[in-house]
Amino acid sequence: MLEYRVGARRIDSHGSVASAKEAEIILDTDVGGRPDAFNPAELFLAAIAACMIKGIERVTPMIKFDLRGVEVKLHGIRQDSPPKMVSVDYELIVDTDETDQRLELLHTNVRKYGTISNTVAAATKLEGVIRRRA
Repeated sequence: MLEYRVGARRIDSHGSVASAKEAEIILDTDVGGRPDAFNPAELFLAAIAACMIKGIERVTPMIKFDLRGVEVKLHGIRQDSPPKMVSVDYELIVDTDETDQRLELLHTNVRKYGTISNTVAAATKLEGVIRRRA
């Protein structure tokens, strides 16, 4: 089993900071919001994106998949009462010359072996597509 540790502390009524290892992220914990930091819902979506990109980095050497770049676009829907994310849609955009079948193989591997994406998919609707960069 792997273990992870993250700490967070309030800076003031406008924000907080989270830290892990030698990294820090400023968090939008202001009730009114702030444009220069991720709020909890955006951080949640960013974690899914990071999981997918990391999964791609892990699997591309194993399946000998050649790519030049990856972009992930996510859209989350949050209900108010009780507050929760009810769905997350994503688009994986891959800059590659690989075939459509290989692109789908990459997508299958990302969905099957992603720690965060598997956790999210067990709790809410997680749907998406993979496509080639135009």
